[in-house]
Amino acid sequence: QVQLVESGGDLVQTGGSLRLSCAASGDTVCISAMGWYRQAPGKERELVATITTAGSTHYADSVKGRFTISRDDATDSAYLQMNSLKPEDTAVYYCNADVKACRLRLGELDYWGQGTQVTVGS
Repeated sequence: QVQLVESGGDLVQTGGSLRLSCAASGDTVCISAMGWYRQAPGKERELVATITTAGSTHYADSVKGRFTISRDDATDSAYLQMNSLKPEDTAVYYCNADVKACRLRLGELDYWGQGTQVTVGS
């Protein structure tokens, strides 16, 4: 199994910055891509950003140029640097780890963290 623990969520003013962290433990050797998703009240969970083991990144259009995803495989961690935050960025942010490489052994395709709340005040 893989455990993911997010941290770094907070209340911040419009235009401010936050850095979210995701610490992975367990069968981390199985992790390939990692990603950040978010879910605002009354809305479906949506992709924010993903990063592959090779470092290729993908961003939702709404965060391009403002957010940066990174990972440190030496510490089994992923990060989301969020700048120029807007009220519409308010949501619970979730870390996701793709473990398809070990799907037969783990019985899972991916794992999720418990989420961390980001609130952007106007």
